[in-house]
Amino acid sequence: MRLLRYLILFALVAFVVWPYYHIYRLDVALGSTDPRALEQLMDIPAIRRNYKERLEDNLDFRSRPSLAADNALTWLQQNLQHLGDAALGQAITLEWVRDTLQQATTRVTDRRSPHLIAAIDFAFFESYDRFLVRLGELGKDATHIRMTLQDKTWQVTDIIR
Repeated sequence: MRLLRYLILFALVAFVVWPYYHIYRLDVALGSTDPRALEQLMDIPAIRRNYKERLEDNLDFRSRPSLAADNALTWLQQNLQHLGDAALGQAITLEWVRDTLQQATTRVTDRRSPHLIAAIDFAFFESYDRFLVRLGELGKDATHIRMTLQDKTWQVTDIIR
């Protein structure tokens, strides 16, 4: 019975430490010149989807009754959504992710060759399969990295600046 308790405790501790290990891997991958190291830790389609959702929420004229009746704005919103898919596909790439995270880390740490771990102000679970990392202080131009448990590994699925 005691062995079972220790095994459960060990499994729980291992699960809690697991995303922190992936943050360490992300830090090493950002410092590496090999793009495959970073690619394994990213879910680029999910990052694009999340950016698209935020753009659509910001451009949703239907929620504003005074603007909803304007046919020109409705037409503009529809065309921006179609153009947005193509633009996001070209703009959000592995290189963009690398540059964004390196810039956020540099901004927070004020170092030339920054380490991601040094820039982390907060990192903890949102739920059992989502983990949030904040680079910088809350309310001071912080960058948030959302990691999701996918295919038995933690992957970055959103970057919020």
